[in-house]
Amino acid sequence: MEAVLWGVLLRLLQATLQAAPFILSGLIIAGILHRLLGHVQTKRLFGSNSVISLIQSWIIGMLLPGCSLGVIPVCRQLRRSGIAVGTIFAFALSSPLFDPLSMLYGLTLSKPLTIVAFAACSLVVVTVSGAIFDWLYPDTEVSMEEPPPTPHGVRRLLAILVVMAREAVGTSAVLVACGLAGVAALSLILPPGILQRTMAHDNPWSPVLMTGIAIPAYATPMTAMSQLGSMFQHGNSIGAAFILLTFGAGMNMGLLVWMVLHYGSRKTAVWFGMMIAVVLTLSYGIEKPLYPRDIEPADHTHAFDSYCQPFYAGSTPPGGFPAEIWKRLQLDAQPHELVGAAALAGLVALGLGLKLLDRWWVIETWLQRPAPQRDDGQQRLAWDVVVPGPVLAACGLVAIIAMSVIGCFAYYPPPAETLEELNLARTETLGAALSGDDEHALHWIPICEGWTRRLQVGTFLRAGELSEYHRMKARVFQNQLEDLEHMLENGDPRDDIRRQVSRVSRSFSRMARAYRDELNRES
Repeated sequence: MEAVLWGVLLRLLQATLQAAPFILSGLIIAGILHRLLGHVQTKRLFGSNSVISLIQSWIIGMLLPGCSLGVIPVCRQLRRSGIAVGTIFAFALSSPLFDPLSMLYGLTLSKPLTIVAFAACSLVVVTVSGAIFDWLYPDTEVSMEEPPPTPHGVRRLLAILVVMAREAVGTSAVLVACGLAGVAALSLILPPGILQRTMAHDNPWSPVLMTGIAIPAYATPMTAMSQLGSMFQHGNSIGAAFILLTFGAGMNMGLLVWMVLHYGSRKTAVWFGMMIAVVLTLSYGIEKPLYPRDIEPADHTHAFDSYCQPFYAGSTPPGGFPAEIWKRLQLDAQPHELVGAAALAGLVALGLGLKLLDRWWVIETWLQRPAPQRDDGQQRLAWDVVVPGPVLAACGLVAIIAMSVIGCFAYYPPPAETLEELNLARTETLGAALSGDDEHALHWIPICEGWTRRLQVGTFLRAGELSEYHRMKARVFQNQLEDLEHMLENGDPRDDIRRQVSRVSRSFSRMARAYRDELNRES
């Protein structure tokens, strides 16, 4: 039982760290909509209660970065703006599925047609289910008073920060916690590695099983895409992959709780039932047409290990559970996750401080106080220009999208840099395997696989294409790595492991040579 509880803590901390940057971006978007755009302009941007509004929200969601936890404060703001629930969920389900980072990643996973088809299917899901629900329940728009205007200048920017801080410790925080509770529930229920031999293409129950796992699960767009890549590589069910993307990345328990609180259990059940029906119908419909025929199905995969218990019962890590958790967090954390977590912690501290300050002085009273009027004879400075709130909001949203695009080039470095990082990871992996440190090698194998994916995406991003030759070289290296992983897990003889290490090294050399030759031709 001790291993289970420590495993739950690890999964919660991992999910929180992964979600932090997206929750931060969601708070920023909610603050911009609340203080700069206002209810009327927000409703005009997203639309409401029409098929066109569903498509508008789907497009906006595809452009803005987000995850299923990060969209919670945005959904709350959209409801305040009087937008119908079908339109709200069109945004809520599309924003976590695709963003520039994950879309680029997805386009190099399999045939581009598969990812484009998934995007089109997501539009069908939100359009069909949203249109039917809005037709059945046309009264889900609420009318709330427009927030008092904030004078132009620094106070208007501070007002956005105040909205973000209050949401970070308010209802949005409670709903995010409900979403993370699904992660905890899965890690309590699912023993380590129990999903490794599931989701087979020839198993008709694979989409249904994935539905039960994906709804309480939490996955960022990048995590879901990497799991899709593993499913494509291992010949798993395409329908189950679509459900993993739709529900695993697009849904969580916090969103369901939010809908029950505001729209009641009956409407929630109707909407959720339609969603499941549409998604399952599409998943079975695309199974055969999109299944890659050139892939040999594997007997198991590690793609879903992150939803299961990380520790085996009765086995204690060498340094104890706290030390092992700290070690894994340090090794797994990405720089943008640490920055997002630090900024989110700062917002939580500010929000708690504002709650304490409310006993004596409410900051919104000062923020909304009209600015003193200028004397008629006073000359306005050249740079002292009053910019309308909607213009600033548009600039802010465009800046968020632009930062996502710029982030693609930072997250996917040039192939030469990626090959250097991959070579270091490969050295760690193979050195540990040769010396008998299997645990260290098993830790570095996923890192090698991650850098291999980034190598392909970085090449695609800069060259505009990724040839089948380069895909094949990367696939061979990944297959050899996976064979080494299985041998280490099974405790195969050391002589066999040494021979496999040699195969991995040779496949890496061939892959690196292929990508370097491409770089030389371009230069």
